[in-house]
Amino acid sequence: MQSEKKTPADQSGVSRREFFGVTIATGVAGSALGVEAQAPTASSAAVNCTLTINGQRHDLQIDTRVTLLDLLRENLHLTGTKKGCDHGQCGACTVLVDGTRINSCMTLAVMQDGRQIVTIEGLAQGANLHPMQAAFLEHDGFQCGYCTPGQICSAVALLEEAKSGAPSAVTPDVRSTSRIELTDDEIRERMSGNICRCGAYPNIVAAIRAVEQGRVGQRSVA
Repeated sequence: MQSEKKTPADQSGVSRREFFGVTIATGVAGSALGVEAQAPTASSAAVNCTLTINGQRHDLQIDTRVTLLDLLRENLHLTGTKKGCDHGQCGACTVLVDGTRINSCMTLAVMQDGRQIVTIEGLAQGANLHPMQAAFLEHDGFQCGYCTPGQICSAVALLEEAKSGAPSAVTPDVRSTSRIELTDDEIRERMSGNICRCGAYPNIVAAIRAVEQGRVGQRSVA
């Protein structure tokens, strides 16, 4: 059989086939070593934390690696908070911490020690829905509903932010500390961190505007 031709780059006497074989083998070995190096040598310790969630105090031992989202869903079975992208990009996991909206997938549960957390399950007052929940029903602010808990929690926080004068990227005068006028552009900008794959955005804006203007009737869970 005729031997493989050597290119100028093969002056070392190593054929192309041999070269690529060594390269692939080295890459596989390096990957295996990388995985082993990244693997934890010991399990993380659990620490004592106190979280008040939807008005109920929870004294917990929490693994320091657990996100708030996983604690809510897997440990406390509050599955209204949804896991979407798990990278802080879709907003499906939005909850309120001390009145501020956050992506619960992007924070560790232990970081919320001593704080007040409200999920979608905690917005209703007894059998009466929160006005924002009622508005989403009245204005068809959802289709599949997967993103809806995060949308509603985000919208509740949005109204409080506007009342306090917190500006957005489209606020005409960011120096003003008075109540922000919630135009459609303001609402869309402030809700831009919550993605709806069904495209219910116009109805979501309408629902938020209805709550802001006090045009929502009381609705019961039943």
